Amino acid sequence: MTFVPDPLDPDDERPPYEQVASSLGAAIRTRKISPGEKLPSHEKLTKMYGFARGTIQRALRDLEDEGLVVSRKGSGVFVRNRTERPAGLRPYVEQAFSSKDVTIDFAGFSSETLHGALQEPMDKVRVGRLTPSSITVRILVPDMSVPQAAPVRREDCADDARLRNRMHDIMVGYTRSIRDSIAELEHLGLVPETHVNVRVHSGTQFFKLYVINNEDAFFGYYPIKPNKVVAQGKAIEIYDLVGKDTVLFHHSMNDGESSSGTQQVQQARMWFDSVWETIARDFDLDGQ
Repeated sequence: MTFVPDPLDPDDERPPYEQVASSLGAAIRTRKISPGEKLPSHEKLTKMYGFARGTIQRALRDLEDEGLVVSRKGSGVFVRNRTERPAGLRPYVEQAFSSKDVTIDFAGFSSETLHGALQEPMDKVRVGRLTPSSITVRILVPDMSVPQAAPVRREDCADDARLRNRMHDIMVGYTRSIRDSIAELEHLGLVPETHVNVRVHSGTQFFKLYVINNEDAFFGYYPIKPNKVVAQGKAIEIYDLVGKDTVLFHHSMNDGESSSGTQQVQQARMWFDSVWETIARDFDLDGQ
């Protein structure tokens, strides 16, 4: 099947190479261009998009840096097989906002990465470039009012309420910001219906999970590493859960009904719902 790109938005203020990279990236993520398939040549892409060859080359470099394509000398540029390299979260979150109904389930430690990934698509909603009818976000995080396996003091691996209070404040800060930013879209009349719900559970969260529009799942582990933080004005050596650079592995329902990717997404949804509906309890962000 010959790839035909969707028309570019004439009001898009991004540099041309970013527009091309976004268009090709969306085509790859929605399987208009399949894993292992060769992209059209530079010459064909310049004609398709109406931009110079240098613009196309820059866009393809960005896609290669993102892990979506691989350049093979003398052969061309090919879409990577999804198992070859972990994928980034942000493009999939932005793509999700192109849907009528956006759903995001997150289980993790603080929702910091989710907070960052939501900023660009929400900006595009604010300027009218993305127009979902509803946004529903569920956030599942540990209850930091009870002892956790981490973070703990490094010297004796003991629980320290100061560390839990610090993590509690970080979690509340990011989740409250997510809730308020999404609610603002509804208040401004940009999205008719929005919901952000937060629940806590008593277990330590050793991994992070995102389920996007019930079709894509991202999973990654939190490594435990030595760290030094300031809690209640005192520097403390700790063992910490480090999630900022966590490698996320992507699984998609688009891989086929009986594929491993589809089964992974189904199991991720099952696990999230089972915790959400049983041992998790509602958390009031304003009742701090």
